[in-house]
Amino acid sequence: MTDAGDRGFDAYKVLQVDTEAEPEVIQAAFRRLAQKWHPDVATTPESRALSAGRMVAINRAWAILGDPSRRASYDAERAGGRPQRRAEAAAGPPPGRPAGSVLTFGRYTGWSLGEIARTDLEYVEWLDRMPIGRPYRDEIDALLRRAGRRRSETAEAADRHGLFRRR
Repeated sequence: MTDAGDRGFDAYKVLQVDTEAEPEVIQAAFRRLAQKWHPDVATTPESRALSAGRMVAINRAWAILGDPSRRASYDAERAGGRPQRRAEAAAGPPPGRPAGSVLTFGRYTGWSLGEIARTDLEYVEWLDRMPIGRPYRDEIDALLRRAGRRRSETAEAADRHGLFRRR
């Protein structure tokens, strides 16, 4: 039987990850679930039996998704032999005047931060508040200052008081 041949088994659901998940995310999910469901952790015989069944499924999913070649064939078989197409970014193709870092996630996939700031400054502000925007924090800060959505560094430094300072 092939990996996707069992219609009741979905390796992505077992490991609770998205079909587009990176290998590191899949490995972390496997480790988290293995720690949670390992039979040695169970306290009663009933829970050991349940845990053993879960671990069989978790190990089977990891065997499929942990190996890049098996994962590729599993994905192809899941899709019914059709090659999977990556979804276009919701915002469409970038306008063509790149400025700054290019995002690889979200509705503006493939857009640079400068392009996004020119069309949707609220998204840049949202990105500034979210953990996923941390790698771009300095660049976002400069864009928001240039757009007048954030005060200059000298004005903010003059207002800083006490232990808790805002950026």
